[in-house]
Amino acid sequence: MHTRRIGDVEVSAIGLGGMPMSIEGRPEEARSLATIHAALDAGVTLIDTADAYHLEAGEVGHNETLIAKALASHERGVDVLVATKGGHLRPGDGSWTLDGSPRHIKEACEASLRRLGVEAIGLYQFHRPDPKVPYAESVGAVRDLLDEGKIRMAGVSNADPDQIRQAGEILGGRLVSVQNQFSPAFRSSEPELRLCDELGIAFLPWSPLGGISRASELGSAYAPFARIAEAHGVSPQQVCLAWMLAKSPVVVPIPGSSRPETIRDSVAAADLKLTSEEIAELDAV
Repeated sequence: MHTRRIGDVEVSAIGLGGMPMSIEGRPEEARSLATIHAALDAGVTLIDTADAYHLEAGEVGHNETLIAKALASHERGVDVLVATKGGHLRPGDGSWTLDGSPRHIKEACEASLRRLGVEAIGLYQFHRPDPKVPYAESVGAVRDLLDEGKIRMAGVSNADPDQIRQAGEILGGRLVSVQNQFSPAFRSSEPELRLCDELGIAFLPWSPLGGISRASELGSAYAPFARIAEAHGVSPQQVCLAWMLAKSPVVVPIPGSSRPETIRDSVAAADLKLTSEEIAELDAV
């Protein structure tokens, strides 16, 4: 497995996004555990989760608990950087809400620590800006957690360039990651990607294949991805992830998966080399 860096930690060039294993349409636990174990067997050392990845109101942290169980039952589990997030909530009615208050973020972090069964969270990210709370206060809570040793590294998610710069200042230059949506269908995070490249901060594209319901349609929706995939004898999804990796050495895609075969396919993208002409063609999509 090729590697990249988040802060001072070396991680697999392709990570695993855990959300599909805990929200609507999630599989039975046995398949989820098999998926995580398949990722570890393939060399994945970065898993993304959040306390909000659950269905019912009473099962907050479902995905964190699932990941902790999978890691504890695999010999390579100790080698994984778990990135989790706080500040987003799911009341249980299918909606997503926000609470970026410092009190909530600190309480959420404590709960995540217990579910993950660790003394310090490897990477903790503020999940999404809350318009009711000044951004500086929310990120300030993450800084406090970093200073207290509750988390080892800090990041932000769903942030714009100004917020990335502000977070970097508040964290005293210790911002190591930005997790934003980015895919062939969602290109508006290009400015954030370029800024992360300039600053040397890891950029973690979420839903890099277009989301749970559309990932399988990538090739049919974007002809160049299908054509280049056919030329290389691989899937359009592999081409998509390889294209992202080629954009910058700070990019670490975290495709979501709930099947062993799909995460194995995604991991193979790290070995796929695209030509400069192919990359230019995909950039133009």
